[in-house]
Amino acid sequence: MLEKKTVRDIDVSGRRVLLRVDFNVPLKDGTVADDMRIRAALPTIHYMLERGARVILCSHLGRPKGKPDPDLSLKPVADHLAKLLGKPVAFAQDCVGPEAEHAAAALGEGDVLLLENTRFHPEEKQNDKGFARALASLAEVYVNDAFGSAHRAHASTEGVAHFLPAVAGFLMEKEIEFLGKALEDPARPFVAILGGAKISDKIGVIRRLLSLADCLLIGGGMANTFLAAQGLEMQESLVEGEVLDLAKEMRQEGGAKLLLPLDLVVADAFEEGAERKVVAVDAIPAGWRAMDIGPETQRRFRDALTGAKLIVWNGPMGVFEFEPFAVGTRAVAEAVAESGAVSIVGGGDSAAAIQQAGLADRISHVSTGGGASLEFLEGKTLPGVAALLDREPSD
Repeated sequence: MLEKKTVRDIDVSGRRVLLRVDFNVPLKDGTVADDMRIRAALPTIHYMLERGARVILCSHLGRPKGKPDPDLSLKPVADHLAKLLGKPVAFAQDCVGPEAEHAAAALGEGDVLLLENTRFHPEEKQNDKGFARALASLAEVYVNDAFGSAHRAHASTEGVAHFLPAVAGFLMEKEIEFLGKALEDPARPFVAILGGAKISDKIGVIRRLLSLADCLLIGGGMANTFLAAQGLEMQESLVEGEVLDLAKEMRQEGGAKLLLPLDLVVADAFEEGAERKVVAVDAIPAGWRAMDIGPETQRRFRDALTGAKLIVWNGPMGVFEFEPFAVGTRAVAEAVAESGAVSIVGGGDSAAAIQQAGLADRISHVSTGGGASLEFLEGKTLPGVAALLDREPSD
């Protein structure tokens, strides 16, 4: 559980609060295309506004390579947030320096300011002390509600906590409560589902979940490497040759609790409109590649999820961005929603599948942090959490 102080433990009334949020949202034609992450921060923002705080929001957006990029400005996010809050949101065209300082100083009680993309400065990713100090100088208190960035030791996620009293927001608290419970005291049967392209990104998580879960379902590109490690000919499918021995080892470690696909939807090209068909895992035609789990695997995974008390899911079952190969991911989303289990879904594509299928209200917790939730599940310390003030034993 969260052994850190939260925004409830400090007085924010009338004070300037630097609130690190995760507004790393997709933009399309200069507007916000998906506002899930913005909405996730609203409880903390509302709480502070109700108490007359002067709220200064900061976030990164995309990968601007340490210099200003007009396509990655947070201005459209400020406009969108103003609509959600029903009140003006001031915008500063920099996150440090005179403009940010003047904008922060001009805030009245209950006002909101969004600073420009922190990654327009290379010092953000370098966790530069001077840059962190400059950000911190805008406020009197720091609240970190950006769980999705908590696994990175950047200036706005970790550095500023050394210059201001630093506590967690409600989203950070919720994420850690859900994920912490899954690790510390999982309800059983506990079924984990992992997908996505690569095993190499998730070795630590696979090992941890093999030791914790009662059953581990593997789909997506990472299943190809496990199947290849069993000696199956995967043809043109994505396979990580350098981790085949490791996959074989983990397959043996997992035994009966590690479930792999029985059939696959394969295509003759890596294209949305490619010719496709369903084949057994040992019958992929030459020149074809695995793109999704097949109907028999969907049934197998659904059966494994039936009766589960806790489900943790991270990563799609196929090339989810191509509509014809999103069927397996959607089938798993439906099975998770119908299971009645406490369900935690993390990672952009899994969360998107839940949203697109209209199932978000039937999932216990849709995590806003893909990489952060994976590192947390692996048992790693998240720098953005470690830097916050510890709760007193009597609190």
